[in-house]
Amino acid sequence: MQHDRMITNRFIRRVFGAAAVVLGAACAGAPANESAPSDAMGSMEAPMAGAGPELEGEVARIRAATEQFASLDEAVAAGYARDAGGCLENPPHGGMGFHHQNASLLDDRLELERPEILVYERLPNGDYRFNGVEYIVPFTSRATDEEPPTIMGQQLKPAPSLGIWYLHVWVWHENPTGLFADWHPRVNC
Repeated sequence: MQHDRMITNRFIRRVFGAAAVVLGAACAGAPANESAPSDAMGSMEAPMAGAGPELEGEVARIRAATEQFASLDEAVAAGYARDAGGCLENPPHGGMGFHHQNASLLDDRLELERPEILVYERLPNGDYRFNGVEYIVPFTSRATDEEPPTIMGQQLKPAPSLGIWYLHVWVWHENPTGLFADWHPRVNC
């Protein structure tokens, strides 16, 4: 069991490290305001503009469950990887930042209070800021010919080069292009 977990963790780090560039390139051609077809809010609106009480409640639940992760040390203690590989950005659309994954959460279940990835940014002063979360489901748990997983009323997007379904949620650093947008115009690497 321990050996399988070590192999899985190495595989995940290698896939995310190497594929980060591929994901950035795949999203590079997309306009900054492009959103998933299921993005009910539309990524051109302010993240919470017009959000109903249900979505506001879900964002509040995510914040309550993740507020301690403003400290990367707390995130690591909870099972998220300290090493996140490189920072993802896509000028001029913005960046995503550093993705710290909890490999023990990789399955076909999505739990609002237990995101698979925490997304951080290194600020010019050296601080490491917690910006949001990312929900992922590996294709090995939910194949691409199946219905996309959903959370918060949103369908996860496929990333074939990474072998995952994914959805960003910018709960700690407001994203002017949308709560569920891939790229954040104010995040830099």
